Parts: sequence; C-alpha cells; structure tokens
Amino acid sequence: MSVARAERLVNLVLCLLSTRQYLPAERIRAIVAGYADAPSDEAFFRMFERDKTELRDLGIPLEFGRNRAVDADDGYRIARRDYELGDIDLRPDEAAAVALAVRLWDSPELTGAAAGALLKLRAAGVDVDQGVPSVVEPKVRTTEPAFGPLLAAVQSGRAVRFDYRRPSPAELRTRTLEPWGVVSWRGRWYVVGHDRDRDAPRCFRLTRIVGEVTAFGPNGVVERPTDVDLLDFVSHSGDSPPDTTTVRLWVAKRRAAGLRRHATVVGEQTIDDTEGDLLELDLDHPDSAAGWIAGYGEDALVIEPEILRKTVHERLLAAAAGGSGEGT
Repeated sequence: MSVARAERLVNLVLCLLSTRQYLPAERIRAIVAGYADAPSDEAFFRMFERDKTELRDLGIPLEFGRNRAVDADDGYRIARRDYELGDIDLRPDEAAAVALAVRLWDSPELTGAAAGALLKLRAAGVDVDQGVPSVVEPKVRTTEPAFGPLLAAVQSGRAVRFDYRRPSPAELRTRTLEPWGVVSWRGRWYVVGHDRDRDAPRCFRLTRIVGEVTAFGPNGVVERPTDVDLLDFVSHSGDSPPDTTTVRLWVAKRRAAGLRRHATVVGEQTIDDTEGDLLELDLDHPDSAAGWIAGYGEDALVIEPEILRKTVHERLLAAAAGGSGEGT
C-alpha cells in the first residue's frame, strides 16, 4: 500500500470515528485529505469504494444510514462501541502462554506480528511477561525462502506455482498448488493444499522447493476445506525418510574437516590445479545437506547426485549475489 493511500485511510477512520452523524460521500470528499486530488467524480467514487472495502477487510465496522428520512443520500460513520477494543483480562497462566508464544517465533514473517500483538496487550495493561520460565527458550525457525511467499498466498487465497525436487527418483518438476496452510511437523515445514496437476490433496516439504514461489490469479479463490486437519494430513502423508543416498564429493587437501569426519576417502583428484580427495558420504536426506555443503565454498564440490550438485551451485550463486553490493 502506498504512503498516500495509508494516510488517506487513517484520515478516513479518524473522520468517521469523530462524528455521531452519518456523513454523505460528498461531505467526506470535502473534509478528508486525499480525496480532493481525484480528477473527477467518477475517480473519487472508485477511490472511495476501494477504501471502504479495505477498511472492511481490516475488520473496521462501517455503518451506513440516513440522519433524517428526508435526506437524499446515505452516509457513513464508525461506531466506537464496535471499533474500540474491550477490556482484556488474562489469568497469570494465560499471560505466560502468550509471552511464550511471542518468544517462540524466529522468522522475519512472524516476528513482527508477534511483537505487535505483545505491544497491544501491554498497552491494554496486561503484563504478559509474568510467570514465563527463564529456562525455557523455544524457537521455531523458518529459514526456507519459500515460507514467506507461501504464507502470503494462503492468507490472500491465491494459487501458487513452484519447482519441486523429489528425492527418489531424483527429479525436478513444476507443481501448481492451491495452498490451504503451512504447518510444522517433526522439525520440518510443509505446505498442504490441492495439487491441480494430480487433482488431489498433497503436501510438499519446503526444503525441497527450488527457486521462487510464484502466486497467480485473483485473491480469495482458494479456500481451505473445513474438514481437513493439516497436521493430521501431513502425519499420514507417507513422507518417511527415503533410502540412504550415497553422495560423492571432491574436497581440497587438508580442508573441510567437518565433511571428512562423516565421509570415506575413496581416491584423489586434481581440479583446476588444486589437489583434493574424493569422498563418499551416505545421507538419509541429501536435499537438506545442500546448505551444509555450500558452507565450505570452493573447498567442496558435489560430483553426484546431479540434483544435489545443482542445488549447492544455486546456494553459492545466491550467496555471491547477496554480497555483490557490499563495498570493498
């Protein structure tokens, strides 16, 4: 939302809260800053209709009616009794649970919302820090790049498209999904929804999504079925650990000790005039090892499987692009 529109919406709310009478649209146009910029009557009414819809979507109750029976047009106002937040009274154990939930999230998408909720409770006079055990420090981390776009698509009710890497057989396919929700199960994040390609409900692990998630179509098209338990669906999806995969790596001489501790040296090879060892490493989840291997930079090179090699290469390119704007 643009700054100008945000300011206009705030001015509109303040205007409609400060009156007990119903204000007609033309009166609102004259006194609310921002509407005078409309080049025509038609442009103003389109702008006003969009703003009313935006306020309703935000949960702000608009009333409309006429002050007198002889009035020609309906007017608008916001009743304070419906707008203002009522008294909040939490028991000590409830306040402790709220504080613990705020501290639980460790992601850019949810930290801001949690902090905002905490601020509102404190402003209402609720001490949400009381009774929180200091020894408990849980975290739910959402480092997968796909988390934010998928969560936004769920909230707006839009379909998404993304490339998905299957572990067995190793292949990359494009999926089109109507997302119902994003949930965490046994330390991993999944998106659950209706797979348009298979015409059936499916869940996808976020660590296997490659590249960007693209949302498309109008808002509000996708709706979650009321009879679907997302966690139960994921737990019965058969997403069990795949068979162990043997990964073959090249590692520079006397480097990448962390990789060497878990691998077996099976040979030697020189790459780009750099001497190194060939290692073999058995992994239950090779797709989740991409970040670990990429952390060794030029000291480690995946030879096979090909899909893991490409994933590590993408991680390195993303890291290089992220640091390209830094000064020397």
